[in-house]
Amino acid sequence: MQTSTNPPRFPDDRDRGPRTVRVADGLTLRRPRPEDARAHAELMGHPGVQPSLLQLPYTSELLWQERFAKVPDTNSGELQLLAFDGERLVGSAGLHPVGPQVRRRHAMMLGIGVHPEAHGRGVGSALMDALMRQADDWLGVLRIELTVFADNTRAIRLYERFGFEHEGRLRGYALRDGRYVDALTMARLHPRPPMIERTAA
Repeated sequence: MQTSTNPPRFPDDRDRGPRTVRVADGLTLRRPRPEDARAHAELMGHPGVQPSLLQLPYTSELLWQERFAKVPDTNSGELQLLAFDGERLVGSAGLHPVGPQVRRRHAMMLGIGVHPEAHGRGVGSALMDALMRQADDWLGVLRIELTVFADNTRAIRLYERFGFEHEGRLRGYALRDGRYVDALTMARLHPRPPMIERTAA
């Protein structure tokens, strides 16, 4: 899938710039809005999506409405993006702080979900590309971490394409459909950590 050659911009509420980024014909990315809560709850609860996440069935629309109504804390670097095919929500992904510890400020967690009917159309790649640009070019994140169920080969291949490496296996990590299943820990280090530009003396 071809994505835009210009780095996407995801402004906060003080920015008067564009609030939607077009990455391909019909596919756009933007931050969530309260009115997206129902579609997002349906996506997170879809039988082809929910088992691959740590979401429970019957996802609450109100929960997402409350989260999306909050003004984003841009100082945390957190970024949630939704992918739309026309008006239809087909994907969701986010970068989230790993916690409040000062010594872990260089790391963030990544999560992503794509509607099964949109698989193979570049939705996951577009979301991953946008999040990696944000982390590398604007936040200077050294380390991005994630967990993925060990049998989710489609997601694992996507993460590997974006530079994530396997770091370990978590046995019996989570209960899924009545069985404890393993997960893999993966992480990506910044491919070109920021440096100070030095001018000629």
